[in-house]
Amino acid sequence: MKPARSLVLSLVTALAATLGAAWVALPAFAAGATASFVKTAEWGAGWEGKYTITNGGGSTINGWSLVFDLPSGTTLGSYWDALLTSAGQRHTFTNRSWNGSIAPGASVSFGFLASGSGSPTGCQLNGAPCGGGTPPTTPPPTTAPPTTPPPTTAPPTTPPPTGGLPKHLLTGYWHNFDNPAVELRLRDVPIQYDLVAVAFAEATATPGALTFGVDPGLSAALGGYTDADFTADVRTLRSRGQHVILSVGGEAGRVTVNDAASATVFADTAAALIARYGFDGIDIDLENGLNPTYMAQALRALRAKVGASLIIAMAPQTIDMQSPAGGYFKLALDIKDILTVVNTQFYNSGAMLGCDQNAAYSQGTVNFIVALACIQLEAGLRPDQVGLGLPAGPGAAGGGIVAPSVVNAALDCLARGTNCGSFRPPRTYPGIRGAMTWSVNWDVSNGNGFARTVAPHLDTLP
Repeated sequence: MKPARSLVLSLVTALAATLGAAWVALPAFAAGATASFVKTAEWGAGWEGKYTITNGGGSTINGWSLVFDLPSGTTLGSYWDALLTSAGQRHTFTNRSWNGSIAPGASVSFGFLASGSGSPTGCQLNGAPCGGGTPPTTPPPTTAPPTTPPPTTAPPTTPPPTGGLPKHLLTGYWHNFDNPAVELRLRDVPIQYDLVAVAFAEATATPGALTFGVDPGLSAALGGYTDADFTADVRTLRSRGQHVILSVGGEAGRVTVNDAASATVFADTAAALIARYGFDGIDIDLENGLNPTYMAQALRALRAKVGASLIIAMAPQTIDMQSPAGGYFKLALDIKDILTVVNTQFYNSGAMLGCDQNAAYSQGTVNFIVALACIQLEAGLRPDQVGLGLPAGPGAAGGGIVAPSVVNAALDCLARGTNCGSFRPPRTYPGIRGAMTWSVNWDVSNGNGFARTVAPHLDTLP
């Protein structure tokens, strides 16, 4: 929804596929704070590891620091759910802002990727052996996280709950405003849409706070449409098996979450709106920047309030998903364990490099969609977390509009390796989540061609 731009890509190395699991045993010690290690996956040249820290004592742990060594020839890669400092082969992981407190009997975990055949040795948790026991006389390492932002992370491979969504889904945005597209009551959204994102929640004068209500201009255009009507329509869609989420942002959105206080306010106000209207989740569509650290904190707090069925979606612009070092991409990776889907807007983008970095692909083509989606698929997100966002025909965007058949071809190329253009991804991704369109209103204005073409095709994917 913004003017076209182009930038050169900076892409990290592709992550290896998960193949299996192997456990590493630790000695038994007296009850207290302990940490256990497991190799959750191995693939020849490397492995994925996980530490679980358990509070077996009687008082809450406030902050933790876990140290271990890796043998020569084994190197640490991406990590998640912790902060890291390293000195040679010795690595120190400390808690993030949201997982430093461990109540008696509770556990937290963090993970990482490594190259080489070795395993961690000499593990210490807050200065004591990870298996439990008496701390050494040397003071334990500080539990305060470093001030330098951590490098890009790649969270766990275990998929979060699906919230009842289908394996491949069609997402569409519904306008809570009056514009040249046809105005619709929410109940008039076509049944082909599995996930409906209500656009948009708005900011208030309080940082992080969200508000929502039926837009007066839309109500007038529809001859009267109230909050009560809208709430009833949410129930109607849910009774039909559709899911409704509240989208935050848009091109004019000014919601800001830049500190712990605003993260708490965001979670509190979002939870209240979800409860009031019956939304199934939240969608982050902030086109004017975001702070990944505090937005991650806000979304985790929101999930803790609403529950594991919470749907969390994102709709970043193409430029936002060019590098895992960028804010949006980093946010997606940091909450990968609770993230549902990222529907990147593959339009209004100009020409950009794909994951091969060999050519600038022009928007509005199969090559562009596939090569840009490949970046996310090869740099940390699971296929079931990647959706293809395209406009629903004339009027919906300034550039990048494609025929729905082009969307289907891109899905085929990614899922099956068929119907590709000149660019072919390095592998297939049968679990590719689906497609998104801006918007339901523009699709209806253009004869429902997007939903009627893409929705049935999604049902044919592996």
